Amino acid sequence: MAGSSNDSNPERVSSLMPQIWLCHETPGGDPAVPEWLIDYERETVAKFGGPRKREYLTSRWLIRQAISRTSGEPVTDCRPVPGRPNRSAVPSGFSLSLSHSHGLSACVASPVAGLGVDIEPLQRHPQWHKVVKRWFTPREQEWLFRADDPGNFLVSWTLKEAWLKATGRGIANNLQTLEVLEGFELYGDQDDSHWSAYCYECEGFLVTLVCRQSGATGQPGWPSIQLLQPPAEDFGLGEAEDLDTYWEPRVQRIIHPATRTE
Repeated sequence: MAGSSNDSNPERVSSLMPQIWLCHETPGGDPAVPEWLIDYERETVAKFGGPRKREYLTSRWLIRQAISRTSGEPVTDCRPVPGRPNRSAVPSGFSLSLSHSHGLSACVASPVAGLGVDIEPLQRHPQWHKVVKRWFTPREQEWLFRADDPGNFLVSWTLKEAWLKATGRGIANNLQTLEVLEGFELYGDQDDSHWSAYCYECEGFLVTLVCRQSGATGQPGWPSIQLLQPPAEDFGLGEAEDLDTYWEPRVQRIIHPATRTE
């Protein structure tokens, strides 16, 4: 089963869910710094050059597109808070999550707190056995090593990354707070059952979203994915055009409260 960025099938896409916005980087040299950056962003981008600078500007451009499309406000009026872009400053009241990797950026915005998005290239799984042995739980290690499928590892890794973003934590000492069991049965260390996870294949990447659903115990369908036209060479902040893209669903799960036995 595949979906498209313009798919309105209610069994696949729900307008009540966060929407995932994607954007490829515009190729080119060292870009000029656009005027629409806030002071914090100007200070940060001054530390970068070349591809890293372009990646940063693309992600900041995409954040504003996501806020605008979620809030309905003009993109030129939208901006995130200084520092980690986990919520909007103007207009206020929206949670954000950002991920970028190998020339693709992803952003999610929602009025409901608790969002995490992570993207990884489908072919990226170097030395995954070592990562699993060091950082995953014994039960995770057992089934991942038995299956010996790097694709299972990559899905599990993006689920963990998205979970940590959604719950506001870093990787250090926290990777086991979401346990991914065989069949991608998910158990998290939160006390409620209002968390869901969605994993897609899109644009040669795994795109994984974890979100809290405001009192719901699960919601049918899939959050939609929209690919946007990359920013212009000067990173002008006009409204971006939608591009066609297609996605394949991989995992859709409720994240259950963990019930572990020592």
